[in-house]
Amino acid sequence: MNIINFASESQFINILDNAVLAWGLAACGLAQFSKLLFELIFKQRWRPSVLLETGGMPSSHSALVTGTAAGVGLQLGFNDPIFALASTFAFVVMYDASGIRRSAGLTAAKVNQIAKVIPNESSFESALKESLGHTKIEVLVGSLFGPSVALPGIVFIGSPLHLLQMIGLVSV
Repeated sequence: MNIINFASESQFINILDNAVLAWGLAACGLAQFSKLLFELIFKQRWRPSVLLETGGMPSSHSALVTGTAAGVGLQLGFNDPIFALASTFAFVVMYDASGIRRSAGLTAAKVNQIAKVIPNESSFESALKESLGHTKIEVLVGSLFGPSVALPGIVFIGSPLHLLQMIGLVSV
């Protein structure tokens, strides 16, 4: 039983020591949080539900994948095949966000319009979600946001484990 506990603790420590993962997720979280600020500044309304929605400015998925890819490049080298894989994955995610998902959202908007015009013929109990994808500018801002958060975080702070060690909460 102790071997299992030691192995799981060791894996948890390894995850805490992964600066690329931590800062990629931090970039995603901060991008998602910034949607609340964009909503407040540009639409002048307080709508915390935007924190749980897809779509909008900036793309948090783009921030996640570009921040992670940039971190991989920084740690392993920008000529490493793993960086190539991370970059390719990032391009696919961003293409999907501004292409397929955006088209699905626009289609949902048209279907919702039809449902309003012919309410008796509609079998929808509620409107389809329209905010699915992103405009190209939302993806671009998210893709710049990711490395802007992740790279300084990795360079100046490091992993969550390193941060916990610096402030004296953990000694490994």
